[in-house]
Amino acid sequence: MGNKILKLALLALGIIALACVRIFEDRLFYDPFLIYFKYDYQHQEFPDYNGMRLFCGLVFRYALNMILSLFIIYVLFRDREMLKVLGVLYGILLVLLLMGLFGLLHFSGKENALAFFYIRRFLIQPLFVLLFIPALYFQQYAGKKNNSL
Repeated sequence: MGNKILKLALLALGIIALACVRIFEDRLFYDPFLIYFKYDYQHQEFPDYNGMRLFCGLVFRYALNMILSLFIIYVLFRDREMLKVLGVLYGILLVLLLMGLFGLLHFSGKENALAFFYIRRFLIQPLFVLLFIPALYFQQYAGKKNNSL
């Protein structure tokens, strides 16, 4: 009983921390696209931005979300090897997403604002944890099912 309460408390702490990253996003991170995408962005040009500050802000936010997501996954599954694999996967996804995002910024225009919006969304929101948790539960369930055969 005590372990379940601790697990739930740690899980709640991780989720609250992720929510705080979102709630305080405008104070914690440099991202002129936060305001841009809140309004009618399809009829506006991209805002002026500092590329290095944007890069650092996105990496910092992604890293916070990644650490908190890995914490939540660890609380749920208690598997260090899986955590290492997911850490590498998060790193690979970060590089690919940043390349796509800055590629669109530098070599494209507002005609690809929707693609830019979705790539940026994966960088600033903890969406991967929403994909990984069900996949890991399924993998765990399938593994137990195969072991019982």
